[in-house]
Amino acid sequence: MATFPSRSNSFPSQSHPVMESVEDHLCRLKSAEAASTSASSICTNMANLRDLHEGINNLIQMPSVQQALSQGQGETWVNELLEESLRLVDLCGFSRDVVCSTKESIQDLESSIRRNRGENATRDDINAYVASRKKINKMISKSIKNLKSSNQSFTPLPAIGTMLKETEALDFSVLKSVLMLLSGEKKGSKQRSLVVAFQVRSDQTSSF
Repeated sequence: MATFPSRSNSFPSQSHPVMESVEDHLCRLKSAEAASTSASSICTNMANLRDLHEGINNLIQMPSVQQALSQGQGETWVNELLEESLRLVDLCGFSRDVVCSTKESIQDLESSIRRNRGENATRDDINAYVASRKKINKMISKSIKNLKSSNQSFTPLPAIGTMLKETEALDFSVLKSVLMLLSGEKKGSKQRSLVVAFQVRSDQTSSF
């Protein structure tokens, strides 16, 4: 889990309802994300992430926050946040493509099973599914490696900058968990066991 610099107390008051809401969502996500291994817990984190972003959107509409961001234009921390935001947009697009590809490959395999009236899928269909999974997993592995190689910033940040940086770090972490689950790297993923089961059944059928 990433570590962050201490926040300044100059902006805005910690007792502000919006600030308290964002702080609550951040703490909840940071504690839950570390223990996320199952699909259900990751889905819960995605929902919590949505709530966090709603709070962030409310936060940046505050006049004091708008002023702080305006004063920070051109500063290193603002540029770093913008660069990370672009990386996050790319990762969101990639994650969406992976989910769509995974769904499509599973649907193709299910269609093959239905065509065979609930019996074994054909070897070609299984091989196509396995090839698709290998391609997707290779893409996921490369994407995760790029995340690990991201440079950590030690630029001093104002309170809003630290909060946004924490949010971005959680965005990346939750999306990484999604990708690891889809690739079968997390415990509880059924991707690999599903493929093995179909391969075993196909081998048994071809031996008769």
